[in-house]
Amino acid sequence: MSREQRIGMLEKDGQYSQSEQCELLSISQTSLYYEPKGVSTRKVSILHQIDAIYTDFPYYGARRIVATLRREGYRICRATVSRYMAEMGLAAIYPKGNTSQRNPEHKVYPYLLRQITAQHSNHIWGTDITFIRMKGGFMYLVVYLDWFSRYIVSWELSDTLKDDFVICALERALHVATPEIVNSDQGSQYTGVRHIQTLLAASITISMDGRGRALDNIFTERLWRTIKYEDIYIHEYDSPKALRQGLGVYFEHYNYSRPHQALGYRTPAEVYYSGSQVIMPN
Repeated sequence: MSREQRIGMLEKDGQYSQSEQCELLSISQTSLYYEPKGVSTRKVSILHQIDAIYTDFPYYGARRIVATLRREGYRICRATVSRYMAEMGLAAIYPKGNTSQRNPEHKVYPYLLRQITAQHSNHIWGTDITFIRMKGGFMYLVVYLDWFSRYIVSWELSDTLKDDFVICALERALHVATPEIVNSDQGSQYTGVRHIQTLLAASITISMDGRGRALDNIFTERLWRTIKYEDIYIHEYDSPKALRQGLGVYFEHYNYSRPHQALGYRTPAEVYYSGSQVIMPN
């Protein structure tokens, strides 16, 4: 059943509960309604600028970001920038950036991909979370990305870093296919019981980035830069609804229409669904 058919069902019959509507439309309840966080205009401006600096220079820590902000006219101290970066889920890629802090009570799985490259579709998926700015606010985006084809298998938005939207995206991805390996960072959303149990129940091997490793999830890191420069920074979405609709259009374009240089100028969908080896053009 298409998304349009499901929306039609909801419009025709108003008897569905909020949770049933979210399940039918495959969205998380945390992103259904957006409550303003009461963030000041100045803070939002700084958060947006930190995001832009980090996108260009993901190896910058708080000290360099403070120096850059001061050169741009902001009066701000390192402690404030460090606090904002933690709120955004940012840390310098060296050591490896984590979108959330690890829960010390959670089990951490070893990194398994040092000598492995993806050989076919659904061999390895990577997942990560990033800060997405909007006019007057922000949200968080999670994706599950097929490393072989760069195909975005699923995605979800949330206005908090609670694991609900990550689990929602994972469950939706597993309706598409079951990968052999899923690689993530050591954030609490990924080391938590719900994420681990969902993967193990599907007989998926779990891999987690090692601390201090800059390139463990490089395909997803590159995807964030692409999304932000080709969509987010251009459109400056003013609401979660507009952001969701805009990202839906962009991801459709990214998967099915946008030629990818690393794929021999084929689209991610062409490679993902054919499962064929990539042949670079002469």
